[in-house]
Amino acid sequence: MVKLYTIIFLVLWSGMLQAQTKKRNTSPKAVSNPSWVKNIPAEDVVKWRHHIHQNPELSFEEENTGKYVEEVLKSFPNIEVIRPAKTSVVGVLKGAKPGKTVAFRADMDALPMQEETGLPYSSKVANVMHSCGHDAHTAMLLGTAATLSKMQNQLKGTVYFIFQHAEESPPGGAIDIIKSGVLKDVDAFFGMHVLPNFPAGHVGVLPDGAASTAQDVFHLNIIGKGSHGSMPHLGVDPIVAGAAIVSALQSVVSRNVTPGEMTVVTIGKFQSGDAFNVIADRAELAASIRTTSEKTRKQVEDRIKEIIDNITEAYGADYKLDYIPTYPAIQNDAALNAHARKSAVAILGKDQVFDAPMMTASEDFAYYREIAPVSFMTLGIGEGAANHNPKFAVDDSALPNGVKAQVQIILDYLNK
Repeated sequence: MVKLYTIIFLVLWSGMLQAQTKKRNTSPKAVSNPSWVKNIPAEDVVKWRHHIHQNPELSFEEENTGKYVEEVLKSFPNIEVIRPAKTSVVGVLKGAKPGKTVAFRADMDALPMQEETGLPYSSKVANVMHSCGHDAHTAMLLGTAATLSKMQNQLKGTVYFIFQHAEESPPGGAIDIIKSGVLKDVDAFFGMHVLPNFPAGHVGVLPDGAASTAQDVFHLNIIGKGSHGSMPHLGVDPIVAGAAIVSALQSVVSRNVTPGEMTVVTIGKFQSGDAFNVIADRAELAASIRTTSEKTRKQVEDRIKEIIDNITEAYGADYKLDYIPTYPAIQNDAALNAHARKSAVAILGKDQVFDAPMMTASEDFAYYREIAPVSFMTLGIGEGAANHNPKFAVDDSALPNGVKAQVQIILDYLNK
């Protein structure tokens, strides 16, 4: 009986040992812990974010935010500060040796909504809130600048830290900075956006090619003829014409766009009339259109204009259409994406880096591709409300990983 128990024990112990060995062999490689990690001002990054969060400013109005960022940057050694536009800031760090030039971008503007998070550092400004995470972007890039500013002797080349205004409002702030010419020598651009409902501190590399959508907008004013509600034959009803247009536009994606190609046509506004017994003389519609290729973008625009023109004519109405192309799709460079992924894995570990799905939102980061290749990635901030929601909140524990990834990406790019 003792022998039997001994045999059973040895078999179970052997199985456990094999399982543990297998687990060790399949686990991620050890994460590097370079000496510069201790220089990351993690507590300051949180402090900077909370200050910016409490004092949000809308697009093109980021004057105090810009001044705050400039003051913080000037407190770091070896960084030159440039103001390429009224409310944007660029920090420049030149390494000890010549080399390539790389840029990392953060946006600074907030959105027009009342915060509902109940956080102790909630917005002090009525109806203005950092509900997209730009406060986190700015704080992390300040942390990256602070860390690298102490490593000038280890750098070959130049780093541009871009603190951009007005990402949320077309035509966007990126165009202003590009037109200033301060970034004309940049060889590569990187950017990072926080997203909820991914594990806090995990970095997601967006797809090669289209990493976001292009966004176009239209404002349509349908001009009918007012009449008494009981006498529709004496008027031209813009609501009926508008309803036909809304219905017909649903066929653009299902019947005109190549199946499988991400395209969205959303009618977000339809307003007309003030009384139940009056046929209004006007109706206003507004829409957001998302596409991923320039070919489809043009195809959808042409089709929308044809539908509006033909339906208003059929109903005897006139119209005024303002069709506004805004941001193009971000086109991630495959080589830069591979570089970002390798660097993020090196500093965070394979288990904290993932392939992120394409963003269906739009970003004016796409414009930097006019100068050099780009790579845009995400940072998970845990479970919570979506971006642009009044209850949106950032898990501060994610921020150090964002800084680590940014620093490693920059170091590897300049020193490879």
